[in-house]
Amino acid sequence: MERSLWAGVSGMRAQELALDTIANNLANINTTGYKPSRISFEDMLYSTLITPGAESGDAQIPNGIQIGHGTKVSEIAKVFRQGSLKETGRDLDFAVEGEGFFEVTLPDGTAAYTRDGNFRSTSTGEVVTVDGYRVTGFDNIPEGTTEVTVAPDGSFTVIVNGDPVQLAQVTLVRFQNPEGLRSIGRNLFTESEGSGAPQAGMIPGEEGMGTIAHKYTEASAVNAAEELVHMILSQRAYEANSKTIKAADEMEGIANTLRR
Repeated sequence: MERSLWAGVSGMRAQELALDTIANNLANINTTGYKPSRISFEDMLYSTLITPGAESGDAQIPNGIQIGHGTKVSEIAKVFRQGSLKETGRDLDFAVEGEGFFEVTLPDGTAAYTRDGNFRSTSTGEVVTVDGYRVTGFDNIPEGTTEVTVAPDGSFTVIVNGDPVQLAQVTLVRFQNPEGLRSIGRNLFTESEGSGAPQAGMIPGEEGMGTIAHKYTEASAVNAAEELVHMILSQRAYEANSKTIKAADEMEGIANTLRR
C-alpha cells in the first residue's frame, strides 16, 4: 500500500503543475502574441514481480505482473498556433500571419525573438519594442514621415515630406523546432539547443514563411473555453488522487488494528 500512497502523491503534484500552467495561460489571455503552454505526463518506473513471457513450468506467462509508481510531468511546451489578428490602425503595429518571428536585440547585445509586433519609434527614429529593445532589420523612420506602408512580403515604404522613400525590407526568423525556444518573459524567446539555430533573413511569404499584416497585432492564442475544461479535468484528477491516498491510509489503519 505504500506504493499507492506515493503514486497518489505523484499524481497530485503533477496536477498542481497542470493548474499552474492553466493559470498562466488564462492570465495571458489578452497578451499580444502569447502562445499557450501545454503540459504532458508520463508514467514512472515499474516494479516487475513477474516478467512478461516468463516460463512457469511447461507454460509461458503472457503478460506478467508490473506495478507502476505514479506519474510525472514530461514536458511543458508552447503551442505555436495562430492567434487572431486585431486591426489597430497604428503605423508600427505588425502581425505575422503564419510561421516566423521578429528578431530583437537585448541590452547585452544578444538576440531574442517575438511574435509581438506592437512596436514604437524613439526620438531618433529607431523601431523598438514597448520595453525599448531595438527590433533588428528595421531601418530608422526618417524625420518628417507622414505615412508608413508595409506590404505582406515586408516591402517597407514611407512618405517623407510628400515623397515616397523605400526602406529595407522587413524579414523574419524561423526555427526548426520553435517549441524548443526558451521563454524569458516580456513576450520574448531565446534560442536553445532544442530549438536549433535561427534561420534569419527569411522573406515573408517565401519558403513557407508567414506574411506581414501591417496595422494589425496578433491576439493571444489562448482559448478560454479550452483552458476552463482543462482546469476542471485537472481538479477532478487531483481529487481522485487525494482519494487514493485516503483509501490507502484507511486500509493501512485497518491492517494496524488487526487482532489475533
